Amino acid sequence: MTDPASFSVAESAARPPAPASDYDAVRRTVEFITENWRDQPGLDVIAGHVGMEPTRLQKLFRRWCGLSPKAFVQAITLDTARDLLRDSASVLDATYEVGLSGPGRLHDLFVTHEAMSPGEYAARGAGLDIAWSFHDSPFGEALVMATPRGLAGIAFADGPAERERVLADMTSRWPQADFREDAAATQTYARRVFHPEHWRPDDPLRIVFIGSDFEVRVWETLLRIPFGRATTYSDIADRLGKPRAARAVGSAVGRNPMSFVVPCHRVLGKSGSLCGYHWGLTRKRAILGWEAGLVGGGRA
Repeated sequence: MTDPASFSVAESAARPPAPASDYDAVRRTVEFITENWRDQPGLDVIAGHVGMEPTRLQKLFRRWCGLSPKAFVQAITLDTARDLLRDSASVLDATYEVGLSGPGRLHDLFVTHEAMSPGEYAARGAGLDIAWSFHDSPFGEALVMATPRGLAGIAFADGPAERERVLADMTSRWPQADFREDAAATQTYARRVFHPEHWRPDDPLRIVFIGSDFEVRVWETLLRIPFGRATTYSDIADRLGKPRAARAVGSAVGRNPMSFVVPCHRVLGKSGSLCGYHWGLTRKRAILGWEAGLVGGGRA
């Protein structure tokens, strides 16, 4: 007969540790779902893996991501990703035809953009003051970078252990710039980007592109991909008048310095595959799922 005490100890040892914070709980939930969505795990299974009581996890996840864990499972299936590509070639054509060739609109997050001059870009950021700090977001910790002219960078990290690597990645893009940690300077941008209630057409988010002429043209095209839709690398190359430049487009998409704001996550493979994403395929699925949740809720 099994000793109840020993069973309790073994059961306790096998149980996942409780999350260290709300952010940690959401991160672990997103990670588990994106790795196991094919099994269509229920709330009890997800909560058990995360180490939380199901009802509490449900409320927390809905508050952070705008939809329930079950709805998130449904939203990130590959069928959903493939559905995004319906009439993908016409997506960019339509947005150009209705006059979106100027300041871009990213779902309900309205933005207005400008680009550094070729000379400023060639100087590798010399003389540029960039404030940075990490902030919570629905997709993990977000590194937010800003200049006096506007938002310059968004990147993602999975907890404190990755912060140094992510910061090094982003600062290496503008090696001659002056960087300073300043949470007060970047907090407003974090709030504007990740909280839909702050997406207002009469007060657009100012962003600054720092890249080559070709990269900036690709990033501007990304801004025109409608919310809840997707396109392909080859479609972007066609729109830019360079039909054989799909590989170069892919490189420019991969160097997008403003993840989420400039929606490189909406670029898929020709077959509907998710392909690579600089900040991880788990996060790409998470962002697509979050957007699908907003579409389902009637926001976009």
